[in-house]
This record gives sequence, C-alpha cells and structure tokens, in this order.
Amino acid sequence: MDARIDFDINDALKHYLSDPAAISTPEAASDLVDCEHDPESLTAALVNSALNPVVDAVAENPDAITRSSNFDTLQFLLKTSSQIPPAALTKILDLVVSGLSAQADITHADLEADEQETVQHHKQLLEVFGFLLQWSVTAVETRAAEKSASAPAARGRGGKGAKSKAGANKDAVWDSSAQLQTALDVMSKVMKLKLAKIFMTTSERDTFISLFTRPVYLVLESEARVKNTAIRMHAFKVLCIAVKHHGHAFGAQTSIIQNLSYFEHLSEPMAEFLQILAEQYDYPQLTEEVLRDLSNKEFNSNDLKGPKSVSTFVTRISELVPGLVIRQMTLLAKLLDSESYTLRCSIIEVCGNLITMLSKQEGEERSENHKGQINAFFDVLEERFLDINPYCRCRAIQVFIKLCDLDTKYSKRRQMAAELAARSLEDKSSNVRRNAIKLLGKLISTHPFGVLHGGQLGFKEWKSRLDVVEDEIDALTPPKELQENTAANEEPTVDETLLADATQAENGPAQEPTPMSEEQTLSAMKKAEKEAETAEALNKLHLTRRYYTEALKFIEVVDAASPVVTQLLSSKNKSEVIEAMDYFKILNEYGIQSAGAGIKRMLRLIWTKGNSDEGKGVQTHLIECYKDLYFIAPPGFDTNNSANYIAKNMISLTFGNTPAELTSLEQLLSTMMKDKMINELVIQKLWQVYGIQKREISMRQRRGAIIVLGMLALADPNIVVKEMEICLRIGLGELGRRDFGLARYTCIALRRINAPTSKQTANKAPVTAKLPNAHAVLARLAAMTEVVSDDPEWFGVAEQAISAIYALSKHPDTLCSEILRRKTKSVFQPQNLSRPASRGALSRLSSSGEGDEPSQLPSPPADEEEAPQEIDIPSKKQKPAMALSQLLFVVGHVAIKQIVHIELCEQDFKRRKAEKEKTAGTRQATPPPNASPTKKKKKSAGKQDTPAPEEPDELDLMAGTTEDDFTEALAHIRERELLYGPQSLLSNFGPMVSDICSNNTTYADSTLQAQAALCLAKLMCVSSEYCENNLGLLLTILERSKDAVVRSNLVVALGDMAVCFNHLIDENTDFLYRRLNDGDASVKRTCLMTLTFLILAGQVKVKGQLGEMAKCLEDEDKKIADMARMFFSELATKDNAVYNQFVDMFSVLSADGALDEEAFRRIVKFLSGFIEKDKHAKQLAAKLAARLPRAENERQWNDVAYALGLLQHKDEEIQKLVGEGFKVVQAVA
Repeated sequence: MDARIDFDINDALKHYLSDPAAISTPEAASDLVDCEHDPESLTAALVNSALNPVVDAVAENPDAITRSSNFDTLQFLLKTSSQIPPAALTKILDLVVSGLSAQADITHADLEADEQETVQHHKQLLEVFGFLLQWSVTAVETRAAEKSASAPAARGRGGKGAKSKAGANKDAVWDSSAQLQTALDVMSKVMKLKLAKIFMTTSERDTFISLFTRPVYLVLESEARVKNTAIRMHAFKVLCIAVKHHGHAFGAQTSIIQNLSYFEHLSEPMAEFLQILAEQYDYPQLTEEVLRDLSNKEFNSNDLKGPKSVSTFVTRISELVPGLVIRQMTLLAKLLDSESYTLRCSIIEVCGNLITMLSKQEGEERSENHKGQINAFFDVLEERFLDINPYCRCRAIQVFIKLCDLDTKYSKRRQMAAELAARSLEDKSSNVRRNAIKLLGKLISTHPFGVLHGGQLGFKEWKSRLDVVEDEIDALTPPKELQENTAANEEPTVDETLLADATQAENGPAQEPTPMSEEQTLSAMKKAEKEAETAEALNKLHLTRRYYTEALKFIEVVDAASPVVTQLLSSKNKSEVIEAMDYFKILNEYGIQSAGAGIKRMLRLIWTKGNSDEGKGVQTHLIECYKDLYFIAPPGFDTNNSANYIAKNMISLTFGNTPAELTSLEQLLSTMMKDKMINELVIQKLWQVYGIQKREISMRQRRGAIIVLGMLALADPNIVVKEMEICLRIGLGELGRRDFGLARYTCIALRRINAPTSKQTANKAPVTAKLPNAHAVLARLAAMTEVVSDDPEWFGVAEQAISAIYALSKHPDTLCSEILRRKTKSVFQPQNLSRPASRGALSRLSSSGEGDEPSQLPSPPADEEEAPQEIDIPSKKQKPAMALSQLLFVVGHVAIKQIVHIELCEQDFKRRKAEKEKTAGTRQATPPPNASPTKKKKKSAGKQDTPAPEEPDELDLMAGTTEDDFTEALAHIRERELLYGPQSLLSNFGPMVSDICSNNTTYADSTLQAQAALCLAKLMCVSSEYCENNLGLLLTILERSKDAVVRSNLVVALGDMAVCFNHLIDENTDFLYRRLNDGDASVKRTCLMTLTFLILAGQVKVKGQLGEMAKCLEDEDKKIADMARMFFSELATKDNAVYNQFVDMFSVLSADGALDEEAFRRIVKFLSGFIEKDKHAKQLAAKLAARLPRAENERQWNDVAYALGLLQHKDEEIQKLVGEGFKVVQAVA
C-alpha cells in the first residue's frame, strides 16, 4: 500500500501522447482492474468505492498521489473517462486541482524558506499533478465535446432506450465551466512560483510548462468555451505568464499560426490575447513575430478558411494595437499582392485603422514621417477602388465611410474620395454601386464647409460668394503695371548699392544714412502698418477663396454624380434603390439643387411590385422619405403652423410635373391617406387655399390645392363630398371660367366622389349613391361644357366634366343628350349675318347624302330651350371652326363614355341579379310578356327625350332575364343603336365627322381636323360597322396627316380598335408598325407603348414586324430605347417568343442598309441574351449557318457570323464554316 511510483515525466508523456489507453495500471483498485475489458460494468457505485479513498488520502496530504495504488487508480479512471459517470470525472478534476493548489502552497513556502533538500520532492509532485491535470482537463473537454455533438442528434432521433435517455438527462445538467476556471486559476498560481529554482534546465521547465499550455490550447479549440469570457480570460492569463516568464513565446507563436489556420473562431480571440500580452504584460515582441510570420505565409488556392481567418485576425489586431501593426506594415503590405481577396480586404481595413490612429495622435506622439505615413495609407485605399475583386472595392469604400467621421477632415483626400465614389457609381457590381452612393451621402453629411456660412451646399450661393471674394482680392491687389515696374527697377538698384558700399569699405568709413524726421518716421510707420494690414487682409481673402473653391469643386462632383444615382433608382437591386433614395434625401437637406430631379424620379417607385418583402420595403421607404422631406414640420412649429407648412409642401409637389409624375404622386398621396398619415387639419388648410376669394393667391397654388385634394379623395371620397359647395363656387364658378386648368382639376376631384370606373368590378357597388340630373353639381358640370371660349384648354375641361357627369349622374345619357342638343343648336343656328362660314359648313353638311343632316335635328321642347340659369347665354363671338371642333369633341367623348356606361350597366345588372337571387332565394319574379332587355337598352342608349325609369323597377322587370340575353341586348345597342338608331342623337354625327375628315381642304382649320379625326376614331370604337366603313379613311389620315398629335391619337385609337374589333385591325397592323419610323419622337413613343401593350396582352399576332421594334433599341431618344428594352425583357418571359421571332428579326435588321454595323451588333447581342436553352441555340445556329453560303456581300456574311458567335451552339461544322471566311467567287467572263 505504501509503494511509491517512480515517475518520469518524459516517459509518462511519451506513453500518454502515443496512446493513453495503452498505459498500464497494475496497481489500480482490483475491482476496477476486473472491469478493464468490460467498461459497461463501471457503475457509479463501483467507481466511487475506488475513488473516494484516493480523494481522502490526497486531501489529507498531497504526497499521497505518489502512492502506486492511488496514481494507477486515477490513471485507470482517466483512461476510461468516456465510460465513467460525469460526476466521477468532476470529482477527479477537483481532486487533481485541489491537490496541485495545496502542493503549490507548500512548494512556495519551502522555496521562500530556501529548503533546498525538498526541491526534488516538490518537483516530482508538481510534475505528477501537472501530468494528471493535463489528462483530466483533456478528458473533461473530450466529454464536453461529445455531449455538445450528441445533444442535437439525441433531440432529433427520439425513440431511444430508457437507459440512454436517463444518461442523457444526467449529462445535460453536467457543466464543468466553473471547475475549468478554477483549474486555469491554479495553473497561473503554479506558474507564478520561482520555477527556475525547481527546474534547473530549460528543457525540464519547457516540458513542465507544456503540461499547462497544451490543455489551454485544447480548451480554446472549443468555440463554446471561447465565448465564455471568464474562461477565455483565465486561459489568456496562463498563456501570458508562460510567454512572459517561462520562454513560451516561440511555442505560442507556432500555436497561434496553427490556430488561425484551423479554427476560424479563434481569429479575434488570438488578437485579443496578443493585445493583453502587449499592454498588460509588456511583451509586444510576440505580436510582431506573428505578423512577420503571417506576412510571409503562402496559402493554397483551394484553402478558403485560412485566408479568411488570417484576415479577420489582422483586421482585429490593427484595431486593438495599431501602434504595433504600423511597425510591420511594410511586410504586411505584401498581402496586397495575394490572390486571396479576403487578405487584400484585411490590409485595406488595416490602412483605415492606422489612419484613424495617426489622426488622433498629437504633439510628441507624432513621428517625423507622420504625414507621409497617412498619405501612403490613403494612396493604398484610393488604389483599391480599382481592385479586380468587387469585395475589395466595397471594403475600400466602407473604410472611407468610417474615415469620414474623423475629427480631422482631410479635404484633398475627401475630394478625391468623392471623385472616386462618383466613378464607382458605374461599377458593374451592385454592391459597389450601393456603397459608393453611401460614401457620397456620408461625404455630404460630414462635409467640412459649414464653418463660415452654415452647412448648406447650394452651388449658386457658393459661386456668388467666390465672385465677391475675388472682387475684393482684385480691389486690394495693386495693378499689374505697378508690380512689374517695381520688379524691374529693384534689381539694378540693389546691385549698384552693393558695389558702392564694397568700394568705400576699402578706402574709409561708410557714410551714415541721413536721420529721418519725426513726420517721415510717422508716415513710414503708417505706411508699413497699412501695408501689413493689406497683406493680412489679402492673405485672409486668399484662404477664403481657396475654401470656396474647394467647396465648389466638391459640389460640382456631387451634382455630376446625381444623374447617375437617378438612373440607379431603376436598379433591380432593391437595397441599391433604397440607398439612392436616402442619398437624395441628404442632398435635399443640404440644399443641393440636383436633389429635385432625383426626388421627382423617386415617385415612380410607388409602383414597385409589392408582392415581396423587398418590393414592400421600397414602397415603405419611399413613403418614409417623402414623409421626412415634406410632411414633418421643423421643430418649434405649433400645430397650426405645422399644418400650414405641410399644406404648402403638398401644393409645391404638384408644380412642374408631367402627367406621369402626377399619376405617381396621386398613388403616393392616396396610399399615405389610406394609412392615416395626413392630418385632418392639413386637409382643411388645403380647402382654405382653394376657396380663398382674394386675388393675391397665385393661380398655380389654387390649382395645386385642388389637385392634391383630388388625389387624397381617391382614398377618402368624403373629403370632396363635405366641401362640394366650395367646388361649385370656385372651380365651377367664375374663377373656374377664367382658369380652365382650375375647372379641369375640380372636375377630376368631383369624379372621385365615386370610385374610378376602372376600379369598379362587377361584384362591387358604387361607393356613393348617384345624383339626379337636376342636382346643382351636374348642372354646373353641364354648364362648363357650354362655356364659350376659343381657349385650347376648354377641351380638357369638357373631357373631365363629361367624365364627372358619367361618374356621378344616375342617368348621364339623358343629361348628355341635353348638352349635345344645346351645343349643336349654338353651333348651327344662325346668330348673325356676319357668320357665313357657319352657314356654309351647315349647307355643306346638309348636302351630304349619308343619313340625317344636322339641320334636321329634333328641336328640344320649349321648357328645355332655355339654358339653366347657371349657363351664360352665349354673347361672345366664337370662331365657327372652333365651335364645331368643340361640338365634335363632345360627341366623341360622350360616345366613348357611353360604351363604358353600358359595360357598367351590365356589371350592375349582374351584381344586382346575383344579390337578389342570394337574398330572395327561391322567389322568382315573372316578367310581363312585353318586357324585354330593350327597356334597359333604351335607357342605356339614352338619346331620347323621355327620362328612363328608375333602376329598381327595371331590375324587377328583368329578374327573369338571363345574363347572356342581357349581354347580347347591350351588344346590339352598342353595335346598331348608338350610331344607327332612329332615335339616337349620335347617329346624326357619324356621317358629318367622316365628311369633314374626307374634305380636309374644304375644312382646312387644323384644330377642326384634329378634333374631327379624334371624334372619328372614338366613334369607330363604338360600332364595328362604322369602323369597317371608315377604316380606310382613318389609315389615310394616319399616313398623311402633318400633325404629330393627330398621328399619336390615331395610333392609340387603332390600339383600342385592335382590342374591340380584332378581326378588322389584324390585317392592317403594318400601318401601326410604320409609325415606329415616324419623324416625330412623341409619335414613335406612343406607337411603341401601344404595340407593347397589344403584343404582351396577346391582342395582335406578330408576323415578323418585331424587327422594327428591335431597331428602337438603338433609337436616339433614350426613353424609346429604354422602353424597347423593357418590351423585349417582358416578351422573353412568354413561351420562347424571342426565340420564335429571332430569325425574322435578324432578317429585317440585316436587310436594313440604314442601320450601321455597330448598332446592328448591339441589337443582336441584346436579343441573343434571351436565348438561354442550348437546344434553341443549336436550332437557331443551324438556320443562320445555312445563310452563310448565300450571303451576297461581306457585310451580310459578317452579320451572320457575328450572330453565330453569340449563340452557344458548339457545332464543329458551323465553326469550320465560319473559320473559312467570306469567299468571293468571280464568274469567268
């Protein structure tokens, strides 16, 4: 029992490191030895019975560990650590740690007492405990790693035996963190002993120290352990003592390099360790050695983990101890040439960290080459804006963003950064572009030009300041003539004086200068003072001029970058779009003029598809931006002033906008209104602006107020309903008659009382009840269409007034009949003898034999002959041609609105019928024998004196009518009755309109011809018969009209007819395609939009004309080119459409001699990008290759060869054919 071990640490380590399980333990407790080959029989009771005596013995005296039985028992249990219960393992670790601690205390006491004879004994005990501690910690870590690895698996599998479940539960509560901390603490305690007195040789000491450092590195390999701050700090402490006092530096260096290569999670902790070692233990050498080692390290191209880990380490160490890193920068700079982009990224970030450190140094801290170092690091950052890898380019930009926050503003470098960022906006990587936008925004928000005049950066203000300073400098600087004279006279005078003095010095004393009088002295002093003041003022002015010049340079860069950022608002990358929005918000805050265009362009983002989080994010961010820009009053404003401020901003948003921008603004404001973002008080303020009677308010402000109110009413119609009386008094009253724009927008606002017809579906009832025709609103609307005026804006008012009547009236057809009668009467009845043109027109129209002449129009009854009291009796003289133009406009618009009204009647009928069937259940009303859909038909046709019956009664009459019958009846009304019915007013105008269009020399007025063509087109959309009869006339006008507006209108009309009467238009689509070559850009654009809609909606068949659309890709007008790109991008998503048409398009493009070769190649390259399937590429290649032998000239051959080069066909025969080149065969004469 008293046998002692003969312990040799080197021998023990040799066996342990080779195979711990092979270590023999003959003296272990006999019960344990019996279980050596049957580990499962090692129960907790058995283990405790063997372990407890050892614990008691060592607790009594640490020497007990050297007894063979105790030592072997512990070795046996550690050998089988994976089988014994965790509690036993805990007990072993406790035993070893407490034993080592006690032994350390004893050793320390003996060393202090200089007991030399006990040194060997203490050395053996320390080695034994150290060895066991290494093994115990390793066993605990292995067990902990097994536990963490098996825990998720155990949870995932389920269905294990009861025993293993119980074991898992026991393991689950086992946590050795606290013990591990104690163990690490004891290691530090031992290493603080005067080990040099115990271990005489370096190798002995190193071996002993390794017993502690090895388990520490093992602990650090566990990510969970490293995340525990207490364990991490204890581990660092052990290593720091080992390095500082026990020569572990080289071992630590090797281990750090290995850890960085194999364990990613140790990158930052290793940097932290080196910081603690350098700062708390005053040992910076290791950091320098590690950095030196890393700078020479070469990485395998397949190794991704190593470079990434090293990069993180280098970046982190430069943040923690930049002073040490800067010494090794010449070596670390080699990593910039590394193939690994992560290493290059790390050096870029290191440069940023070092600039930060150097900029904060003051006075004595600064080294001699302080400025040179900063410049060198900035140079690296600027170079990396052109790094081959986008991640490195991004990192360079991100580092600059951080440097913008420094107190020191490096103005020259900031200017260069702004220029580089502006260039990077055109980078092919969206990530780089996004960061470049961010950098520009940061440079603006941290600009150094706020000292003299606040932070605003308006170009005009700064330019005027510079001009003022330059004028002041010119005023203080003496004229050039004087400067030149002084310079010319100075030199010879000085030379003569010097020579004279030298000569006199040889012969005798020099003459003393004549003393100056007091007056001369005083004047000289004043002159000197004045010159000094002037010099000082000039110096100050020169500095100010430099300051202004730098500010203007910066503003110019920002202004130049803004159009590019505006384009990036259309990017597919949503985060880039959001960054661009923030950029324009910053520009606006700093008063930069180029912000306006970007903020307007942002509006269209309200249409971003919101079916994804990204899409919704863009919309939400846009609303937030506009809210910050226009809907949040400056601090200090009370409620009333805030409302005034917001109302003014909302009105200003309507100024100078295109119709498209107003539509987007409408969507934005209505969305904000739905989300309750606009205060009731703001709406009241808008009504006040609109309703004010004073004259000093500008026309556009009043217009802006009603435009905004109309937009808000889209979300909440009650906004207009509540203030209808103001609309009648202002927009439809005297002010509206003087300002047709105001009247038009008032009509639009009134239309919003009922939801727009386009958004009403068949199963949705109107928002509010329709109004009777006698209602004041409808009377005023009707009156607006009859205002006598030659102003072209009248047409816009009449259009919106008629649209509003159809939106609001219960029986709009009846009211419009009255308007038409009165309008016709005012045009055609002779008013005085001075209007022969009108009578001539009438006689001309009467002589046409095509149906009823206008002169035979039925007269209205006596009670209707007088206009309503709101209408002024026409007293002004009006041009006959203009009066007739206005009549035709009303006719055309009423016809179009009537067919829309018929469709709504059909939807309303279906909705009511469905509701009635749902509520009534089995009850069915039997219609009278004479009841038929024509009752509804007559009401819909509406061109009769008798008012239509009430709708509820009609519904009762038609309850038994089938939907198909009803639809058929309405189609009959549209086709036969609106333009050909005996009682229809419109039937009188069909022949007249076609006659005016046919005789364009007789009716030569351009406005009349334009309105007649428009009216003809609208009437053609009503009836297929009328369309067929007049199609030739319409196409002739389309081809020959010199008015671009007429051509645009007819292109749109043809598109509508293609939807209504496809069988008529399908054969004449060539006339549409021809407009793609129109001389006017607006007609081209309209035609391209119309064809885009028709083709993508499948309304027209494409018969090889897509080549004409492909030419638009190279159009001079950028909008047309962009629209063409969008069309082909959308077309490519539809069943191989580009593939099917590719050969035809190629033929058209190749045959066009006017298309130069470069433009042809760009178009073909764009189109070939949509051929993605290999099968399609091969088939197209085969078709095109067949053209090579038939090429008539070299250009044709080159075109085919270029297209083949773009297609991924991999056909050797074709490649061989192309390789032979174009063959010129000359026929023998």
